[in-house]
Amino acid sequence: MPYAALRDTMLDCTLQTETDFKALRGQLIGLAARGLEDMFDFEKGLFCFRAKPIRHGTVKEGLSLRYTLISLLGLHRLENGGRTSAFDVQSAFNTLLKRSYSIDKIGDLGLLIWLCALVSPEQLTKICSAFDLERSLTRFQDARLGLTTELSWFLTGLCYSVLAAGDIKGDVNALIRYTYRLIRDNYAGQGIFRHSKRNSFQGMIRSRIGCFADQVYPIFGFTALAEAHGVKEAYDIALGCAKTLARLQGPLGQWWWHYDALTGKVLGKYPVFSVHQDAMAPMALLAIGDTSGVDFMPPVLKGMKWLLGSNELGHRMIDSSRNIIFRSLFTGRITKYSNGIRSLLRLNPAQTIYSDLQINHECRPYHLGWILYALAGKDNDFF
Repeated sequence: MPYAALRDTMLDCTLQTETDFKALRGQLIGLAARGLEDMFDFEKGLFCFRAKPIRHGTVKEGLSLRYTLISLLGLHRLENGGRTSAFDVQSAFNTLLKRSYSIDKIGDLGLLIWLCALVSPEQLTKICSAFDLERSLTRFQDARLGLTTELSWFLTGLCYSVLAAGDIKGDVNALIRYTYRLIRDNYAGQGIFRHSKRNSFQGMIRSRIGCFADQVYPIFGFTALAEAHGVKEAYDIALGCAKTLARLQGPLGQWWWHYDALTGKVLGKYPVFSVHQDAMAPMALLAIGDTSGVDFMPPVLKGMKWLLGSNELGHRMIDSSRNIIFRSLFTGRITKYSNGIRSLLRLNPAQTIYSDLQINHECRPYHLGWILYALAGKDNDFF
C-alpha cells in the first residue's frame, strides 16, 4: 500500500479500541514516511539534522550521517513490510557508502553494519575489511569509553551480520562475545544500565547514571544476541531491564530520561522525548516481549497515548500538517539539574513540581526512522 494512502483521519483518537490502535499505527507510519521525504537532501544523499516548523511548513537544518543510517533502517523496514516510499533504499545506501569513510564512532559503524546486513549483505565483507573490524573496539573513542548505546548498536549490527552472511571476517563471534561483555559490565544488577564504563574519567562522573537510550538499545541488542546465539544471560538481563522500565513508567505513560543504576530508580524525569514514546520503547519492549512471552503492550500503548494529548500540558505532539512530531517536553536547566541533585541525595524527588514545562517543536529524522523500524515491519502486527 502506498504510504500516501495512510493519511491520518484519527486526530482525536483516544486509543480506546483496537480500531483506534490500528489507526494510530497507520497514522504514524504514514507521517514518518512523508516526513522523511521532506527531510531528505536528494542532492547530497543525506537526511538533515533536524526540521523546525515555520509558518507554512518546516525548514531543514544541517546534515547527519548517523540520522541517515537510522532513517534508511526504517525505510527498509517500511518496504519490507509491503509498502512503498519515495526512496530507493538500495541506491541511497550505495550513495551513503561513498561517505562512510568519515565514520569515526563505533556506534555509527554498528548502524552501518546493521543496515548493510539488511539491505546489501554481499557488501559486508568489504565494509568490515575497510574499517578493520577486529581492531574497532580499540580504535574508536566511544568504544574505549564503553558507551552503552553505541556499543549496543555495534552488537546489534554484528548479530545481524552473522545472521545475514555468517562469520564475515575473522572471528566475528568472538567480537560479539567481547562486545557483549563490555555492555554487560555496565549493568549494575538493579535493572538499569550505566551510561559508560566506570574506569574512565567520564565513567567516574556518570558511573551510576543511565539515560533511556542506554536501556532500550541494550534491551534490543541483547534480545538479538539471545535469539541468534541462545545466550540466556543476555535474555535475562534484557527482560529484567524491560520490566524495570515498565515499573518506573510515569503515570501519564512517560518514559523518563535518567535512571540511577545503583538503585534502579528514576534520577531525572525531563525531558520526556516523543521518540521514546512512539518508537524506541515499542521497538525494544515488543522485541523482548515477543521472545519472552511477557506482555509489554499495556505500557507501550500508554506511552503512545502520551503523544495524543494525555500528557502534562494536554497538548498533542503530532503535527500532521507538517509531517512532524514535536521532539519533547522539557523543563528549565536549573530545575532539571536541581531535581537531579535532589534525586541523588534522595530528597523526595517524587514530590517535585515542574512548573516550567515547554514544548520543543523541532523534529529529527532518526525519530521518524525508528517509528518505521518499530511499527512498519511485515512481522509486526501487534495492533
